[in-house]
Amino acid sequence: MHLLRAPNEDSFALAQAIQQMKSQIHACTRCFHFTDSEICSICADPTRDTGELCVVESTADLLALETSGAFKGRYHVLQGVLAPLDAVGPDDIRLRELLKRLDEENIRELIIATNPSNEGEATAHYLAKLLKDRPLRISRIAYGIPMGGDLKYIDRITLERALKGRLAFE
Repeated sequence: MHLLRAPNEDSFALAQAIQQMKSQIHACTRCFHFTDSEICSICADPTRDTGELCVVESTADLLALETSGAFKGRYHVLQGVLAPLDAVGPDDIRLRELLKRLDEENIRELIIATNPSNEGEATAHYLAKLLKDRPLRISRIAYGIPMGGDLKYIDRITLERALKGRLAFE
């Protein structure tokens, strides 16, 4: 409704901006994050730890991790997850490209950071099984109770994983 009431030049400017974005933004040839260059600024950054590779489902997940400032390695964006009910299999996400990166780059640790959904878990388990014989450390991001969370409102699976993944008190 806003666009219908807006002046024509505002609507046309928005349409032009969308066309420009679609023609200039594409997937990074290395990690599949969105960029306007051949490789994204994260892949091009020489200060990043090239031995740590964090696998995420989407660019939105990558941006969430980047905003935290907690990860200083590189990423691989799968651009999806395994979802057999939706006919999304291993050939439909960026797994071949991940395997190629593992063959070509000196990766010491692969951090699986898929979401804690059924599809994210299936993808994480598939990756772990697929890569188990490779000479690298495979880890999974931790699950737990969010800061400010109230135990009585936390689901059973999250509580179970929080207890299993508990750490020594420091």
